[in-house]
Amino acid sequence: MSPLGLEIVKAKGTRLYDAEGKIYIDCIAGISVSNVGHCHPSVVTAIKTQADLYLHLLVYGELIQSPQVQFARLLTQHLPVPLDCVYFTNSGTEATEGAMKLAKRATNRTEILSFKQSYHGSTQGALSIMGDEYWRNAFRPLLPGISVQEYNHFESLHALTEKTACVILEMVQAERGVNPAKIDWIGALRKKCDETGSLLIVDEIQTGFGRTGSLWNFQQYDVIPDILLLGKALGGGLPLGAFIANRELMLALAGNPALGHITTFGGNPLCCAAGMAAMHVLLNENLIEEVAVKEAQLRQLLTHPRIKAARSAGLLMALEFENFEMNKKIIDRCIQHGVLVDWFLFAPHCMRIAPPLSITADEIEQACTIILQALSED
Repeated sequence: MSPLGLEIVKAKGTRLYDAEGKIYIDCIAGISVSNVGHCHPSVVTAIKTQADLYLHLLVYGELIQSPQVQFARLLTQHLPVPLDCVYFTNSGTEATEGAMKLAKRATNRTEILSFKQSYHGSTQGALSIMGDEYWRNAFRPLLPGISVQEYNHFESLHALTEKTACVILEMVQAERGVNPAKIDWIGALRKKCDETGSLLIVDEIQTGFGRTGSLWNFQQYDVIPDILLLGKALGGGLPLGAFIANRELMLALAGNPALGHITTFGGNPLCCAAGMAAMHVLLNENLIEEVAVKEAQLRQLLTHPRIKAARSAGLLMALEFENFEMNKKIIDRCIQHGVLVDWFLFAPHCMRIAPPLSITADEIEQACTIILQALSED
């Protein structure tokens, strides 16, 4: 596998423009980053306004940066009451790292439970809990005390004990090719965490901000995590991550040692201004409410004998093919004809379709026509 090498010189809405003037319909949104579309006017204005004020001051609370405070307030206003304290990072991976440290510090335990074919980032801590040996084997030794279990298996819950600091999971395993959790299994997992005093960490780095048809994917499971991980769409196109927990829990990082988790650029004011503007767009332009309709349109149009299965969670969709070779050939044809699609890390035989939530019905129809054309070519 080699990179595409497309030179994109402009992006607007759901359209990408390359150096030769060719136009592409973006059906991956920078891997679920550009949920409100590329260069949304409100986001661009917020960036320009903040750039005229200041770019970086000093974190750790020494100097109050209003975009940080305002964005944290907006996030917590749209989260359940226990999730009331936000720690901004530079990326989703760093949110994972911070959450792992918080769980170990708050519980005074060291064991962590994760699941096979899960993805939470690629730094060494996040790599330690990644659920795929192929991607982490070359970097051993990694963190000790990690138990990687079968996803959606009730037997896996027996591995959760009073020695477990936390369980980390995605409600929908994105890189597995869109594999959602069973509602009753999530309920049992939440109950077992409560019984053992283990913290439940929910990774919404890829599924948050309306991607699956609700602002947060965990809302569809009627459970509340102890720690929530955010990234990707959080920054409105700029790099930003966060882990969010109850304030009393988060204070475990405040002492012994002091500054138990620190960052230089986490919560950069420019990124927070962009992310806050993007979130307002999501909330005010009915983009989330339209996800289910657009998902149904995709599922209705994308039927073909070569598609072995189609799985979706809102506007996160996987088309399964016989093997990676066939998938890659179809992906290449789609790009050649002007639709940007991709594959999944743990499911290379599946095509990723995850456009900006702002994609229109006409654009969906155009994209699907091209995908079906690529499927029908010999």
